Formats: sequence, C-alpha cells, structure tokens
Amino acid sequence: MSALPLAPGKPALVERVLMRCPGQCAVCRAWSGQHVCADCLQRYAQAVSRCWTCGLQLPTGLGSWRLRSRPRCGNCLKKPPPLERCIAALDYRFPWDGLLQHYKFHQAIELRETLLERLEQALDAAQAERPDWLLAVPLTPERLRERGYNQSLELARSLARRRKLQCEPQLLLRVRHTAQQASLTLKERAANVKRAFALEPRRAGDLRGAHVALLDDVMTSGETLFEIARILRQAGAAQVQAWVVARTPQAGSD
Repeated sequence: MSALPLAPGKPALVERVLMRCPGQCAVCRAWSGQHVCADCLQRYAQAVSRCWTCGLQLPTGLGSWRLRSRPRCGNCLKKPPPLERCIAALDYRFPWDGLLQHYKFHQAIELRETLLERLEQALDAAQAERPDWLLAVPLTPERLRERGYNQSLELARSLARRRKLQCEPQLLLRVRHTAQQASLTLKERAANVKRAFALEPRRAGDLRGAHVALLDDVMTSGETLFEIARILRQAGAAQVQAWVVARTPQAGSD
C-alpha cells in the first residue's frame, strides 16, 4: 500500500476533493468508510512512551515503564515546565503533519473527528484526570479571520460535548498578535508569546483552585502552552495539564 506525501502548501483542487471524499482514506486513497483507514491507523498511530510533562517521545527502552513512574525527558528533569502533565496523541510527522495542515489552514473540518478520536484514545490510555475546565489555545482576531475558525477550539468543543466538560471560549484571551511560532528560533519563541495571553478579568475567579486542561492541535517548543499555564497558575489554578493532538518529534524541529 503506497502512501503519497501531503504537500505542506495549498493543496491542488483534485487533492482537496479527494480529502473530502467520504469513501477514501486521506492517506493511502484506499476505499474506506473512515477518513483514515484501519491499515493506516495501524501503521501510523502506534502508541509510544512520552515524557510526562512535555509529551516528547522517549527512547524505546522506556516504553515498559508504568504510568505511575512518570518518566521525563532530560530537559524537563533540568527545568520542569509549568504543567502537571502533557498528553500527546501522535508525533507531528507523516501523515499527521499533512492532515493537520489541511485541517488547520485549508478548512478541512471533516478531519476533526479523526484527529479527535486519536486524542481520545491517548487520553484513555494515559488515564487522564478529568479537568474542571477544558480551554482551547485562543487565536487573535486577525488570525481567526485568516483561517475562518479556531482549529483548537473546534476540537475542544467536540471533546467537551463527548466528555461533558466545561469549555468556555471567552475565558482565555489572546491579547497580542504574534508572529507564527514555527517561523522563529527556540529562543525567540518564548519572547514571542510573552504577555500574549490573559484571562477575562470578570471570570478569572472561576479558575481559583480549578484543574484546567489546555487543548492545542500541535505542540512544538511548548512555549505557548507553558506561557498560558503560568498565567493560569497566577490566577490560582491548582493544576494545569496540556492535551495535544500532535507533538513534534524533537523540540523545535518544526
């Protein structure tokens, strides 16, 4: 079964039509009742051992560790991030990098359920604690106009309905327009998102003592999620974890 790479740029008209065809797998183009067929899921969605606090894939030898061992990567051991936990469903590599780009930039909203199913499986396997709030990483009005929707909020809303969680899109705000993180170096990314987020002042008290899960589609360096976690901590949140669909295989390799 061949798997054709998905171009990172704007897909051709034929490819956009095929992506929306309900009878074809978006990866291998085989006829399927799902957007990603069972064979491709078996090949490209295998569970791996990940760092407890940043979601980075760990060496294969750590895969036998139990959940209670809470394995961490070297970076998190040296400088723990402001997250109790990070759960990532997939690595940001073929075919998920292409599918996420289609979903994020080209309005391929039909891929939402496939991506959400991968995340739900990861949450169940990781025995994720139930949060009081599920918050999506917000976009600025400028970026929202460019894309037409907030891809992370669409995932969060669907997940909240399935799991009966509180999801409030106006609680977490993006107050400063920033450059795309993927275009910056690791050192520049932390400065880029500094003071870019805030809580709705009239609702900040709702988070005091709360357990919050942040949802994002892709985690690269982690600086965006870390900055939001710090803001939530300052507001009195008792616990903050991150739920992400895909994690870059190496921090900053995006």
